[in-house]
Amino acid sequence: MKKRVLMLGASGNIAPYLLPGLDPYYDLCLTDIVAHPDNKPIINVDITSYQQVYDVAQSMDAIMNFTVIRDDPDQSFHVNTLGAWHVMKAASELGIKKVIHTGPQSIRNAYDQDFDIVDVPRSPGTGYYGITKFLAMEICRTYARAYDIQTISFVFNGLGPRPTEKVTEQDFPPFTVVWEDLQLACRLALEIESVPDNFQDFNMLSYEGHGKYSVEKARQILGFEPTGKWEDYFKRPM
Repeated sequence: MKKRVLMLGASGNIAPYLLPGLDPYYDLCLTDIVAHPDNKPIINVDITSYQQVYDVAQSMDAIMNFTVIRDDPDQSFHVNTLGAWHVMKAASELGIKKVIHTGPQSIRNAYDQDFDIVDVPRSPGTGYYGITKFLAMEICRTYARAYDIQTISFVFNGLGPRPTEKVTEQDFPPFTVVWEDLQLACRLALEIESVPDNFQDFNMLSYEGHGKYSVEKARQILGFEPTGKWEDYFKRPM
């Protein structure tokens, strides 16, 4: 029997691109407050309402939270921060033991001059969006440890399609993940039995050729490996 997975924010900028890699493996319950771009059936759920999150999460095996608001100082707190609290509170009350969370990488401002960055303290800066997502991560971490909820947080700086031809006049994207790689990471996260301390955040990037940021932690814990040698598209003929 397929695992029942609740996908919050299913009509947003991330989740629709993950469906090809998740739909064959899981019984997905898609929720949002707007229609799905590919006309998939959607249950209307507002993550700012705890009761709505609690109601739709019943009988689920896992929750994936892809909701986000960036440019509204009021709604961004209610969606990004309180929304994460609603997810973790519902999981704790319903006995759901797997949650996948996402957010911005929150380290480039402090470490962009360095190399071989794997697992360092997050530094969200003073931007409102970064702070709301950082608070959300701390809420997830606290609930995960208090209620034994295996929680995986994927952090990134950009998402997009895989390259299909040589890339010129550009360098390696420093913190970008292609859809196929994030699809794989989500499947690994849904299947892994446990992670250290019940909570782990993982860098998600497909291009490591710059040598600055690494997915080594995801390799060691999740068994993740980018699905292609994407840096080959940036090689220059000599």
